[in-house]
Amino acid sequence: MADTGQFCSVARSLDLLGGRWTLLIVRELLCGSHRFNDIRRGIPRISRTVLSDRLQVLVAAGAIERTEGRRGPEYALTSSGQELARLISELGQWGQRWLPRQTTAESLDLEPILVDMQRRVNFDALPSDPLVLRLELDGNRPKYLLLRRSEASLCNHNPGYPEPLRLSGRLTALVAWWRGDASFVEAQRCGLRMEGPRHLIRAFPSWFLRYMFAGVRPVTGQNSVPLRGRESA
Repeated sequence: MADTGQFCSVARSLDLLGGRWTLLIVRELLCGSHRFNDIRRGIPRISRTVLSDRLQVLVAAGAIERTEGRRGPEYALTSSGQELARLISELGQWGQRWLPRQTTAESLDLEPILVDMQRRVNFDALPSDPLVLRLELDGNRPKYLLLRRSEASLCNHNPGYPEPLRLSGRLTALVAWWRGDASFVEAQRCGLRMEGPRHLIRAFPSWFLRYMFAGVRPVTGQNSVPLRGRESA
């Protein structure tokens, strides 16, 4: 990667971390991903070649370490990489406060939000019996989120458990709820649909801790209206 030719530590840090994907890779590692494909699930638009290159650069810089696990290479942040957690947190909070939140104007991928939902399950609030949530957003192929008090798994097929709940409709509405732009009821009014037993539908929002920055409110004057009007019939 090109460098700025400056002595300043801000510039030198940006030489390493300022590429389009680098800090998102660090974010994925901070969130618990350790394998190549798991990191890429959280950043679906990065190519395998670029991800491999960025990982090598971060290893060479001493920010992450690569080890051989039972199923192949694994990556973990070193003490140097762990110090970037504060930077990631500050960026996330700044974006929540200052960037407009208009999901209908954003180019959104489904996979990152489903991966984040899997990570941020409130296990103590789940029903005692395992269940599968079927997810059908914006015409994408169905995904299945297995929820039980010992684990949460995102699958391409139902792994063999009851499937009482179906979440469908607009991805923009799901993102608005998850990011803290709208309540679950508001998201439902704007195109998010949930089908299943009423008591499970009522309990559903409590099963998740939502996005880690969902509680950060926008600065007064910033547009935080995620959706406009109801879904067209």
